[in-house]
Amino acid sequence: MKYKGIIFDLDGTLLDTIEDLADSMNSVLAKHGFPEHPVSSYKIFVGNGMEVLVRRALPENVKDEELVMKCLSAMREEYGKRWDNKTRPYDGINELLDRLAEEGIKTAVLSNKPHDFTEVIVNKYFPDHKFEAVLGQRSSVPPKPDPAGALEISRLMGIPPENILYLGDSNTDMKTANAAGMYAVGALWGFRTAEELKENGAKALVSKPSEVLDIIEGKIL
Repeated sequence: MKYKGIIFDLDGTLLDTIEDLADSMNSVLAKHGFPEHPVSSYKIFVGNGMEVLVRRALPENVKDEELVMKCLSAMREEYGKRWDNKTRPYDGINELLDRLAEEGIKTAVLSNKPHDFTEVIVNKYFPDHKFEAVLGQRSSVPPKPDPAGALEISRLMGIPPENILYLGDSNTDMKTANAAGMYAVGALWGFRTAEELKENGAKALVSKPSEVLDIIEGKIL
């Protein structure tokens, strides 16, 4: 069995978080008198960390760094109130995690979501699953698509990058996987398109979580 470990992205891969993220940011925008966005827009805004999300959601003419930082602080506060209102694991994810545990495949989570939120959310939705590492965005490590976080997990797992499958739903994830020398797999149930995933280096695409097992077992190449 070539792949002995899997790194999962969080938002759009393990969990459908988009409505809670959209509701939180739209609340911040409304309080500042800025126009809100449809949930579909947030599928493009997310993926590169909370600060980038805030900058993308604010009107293009907002260049005041003090205001941006104020909105970022407000976003953290709003998301802290409602992160579990509508968020849920995607269908088949818990079954996949159970099967991976049975097969002895090590698992980890790497997200550009702030580290504290990442830990709390994973503990809430996957309390019975043992991840080798759960890492969000930290000031000491460059965010994805820099491979530093993925390579840190490789060391923690004790598995070489070439024996790790990386599952994510965005261009950022595919770039991260390839930069780290891991096998990039695109999750089609997430926030971005198949075209985006393929253009950014996806080696395989899966339409449901159970297909990840087919890759590990060599049924999908």
